[in-house]
Amino acid sequence: MKIDYIAAVQRLTLLDDVFMTAVFENDTELTAFTLKIILNLDLTVTSVRVQDNLANLKGRGVRLDIHAVSADGKHFDIEIQRQDKGAGAKRARYNSSLLDANNLLPGENFDALPETYIIFITERDVLKLGEPIYFIERTIVGKNELFNDGAHIVYVNNSIQDDTPLGMLMHDFSCADPDEMFYRIFADKTAPYKKDREKVIKLAGVVEELNELVRRETTERVTLKKAFEFAEKLIVLGKMTLEEISVACELPLEKVRELAANISAQPKESN
Repeated sequence: MKIDYIAAVQRLTLLDDVFMTAVFENDTELTAFTLKIILNLDLTVTSVRVQDNLANLKGRGVRLDIHAVSADGKHFDIEIQRQDKGAGAKRARYNSSLLDANNLLPGENFDALPETYIIFITERDVLKLGEPIYFIERTIVGKNELFNDGAHIVYVNNSIQDDTPLGMLMHDFSCADPDEMFYRIFADKTAPYKKDREKVIKLAGVVEELNELVRRETTERVTLKKAFEFAEKLIVLGKMTLEEISVACELPLEKVRELAANISAQPKESN
């Protein structure tokens, strides 16, 4: 069935990665407005990078949905998450650590680390405590005192859309029609991507490319899974060398050797 990507664009909301990226890109005004409501802070945003890749030379890097910096040097990572599994506590910890690692130069004093905020806007109540927003801070156990390390984690529950400023913001994040949004700034910023033919067509092309990429990656994963399953059967049969199995299944020899080692390590079934 052919997908109508123009119609698909009309259904997109700011909870959808591709739409959020288009709307927030380089938009310091919209980002500052969002942060002011979530954090109740009066701030000026000086830079915004969407889909910002932070490297980790010893392991896995991370891509921040929205990476903003304020005039007073604070760093903000706003993550939009539809799936609960992408917003776990250790994901927040990891993002926070990479913000730190990428903001301290060799030889700099640790006091130069900026204040950081990791903010998850989640479609459901990930922490399951029934609150619209959660502020997580390190504390000194037994003393009811903040540790004050400058690292903050915030979870915003998009499922609560009441008549508070935050609730109305969450409504606008999940609203596909700019004419039904509460905040004029959000309506004005999103309307061109819904009503301007050139922008709609361009965004539809991006959606189509992403859909094709997902389809291709899914096909490749299925093909690779079948190749490993076939290789496992050939190893168990013991009629071919590992080199021959590598060629027959189009798998790296190292992976075939690892698979054979795992099979050999499995306990034998007793009769």
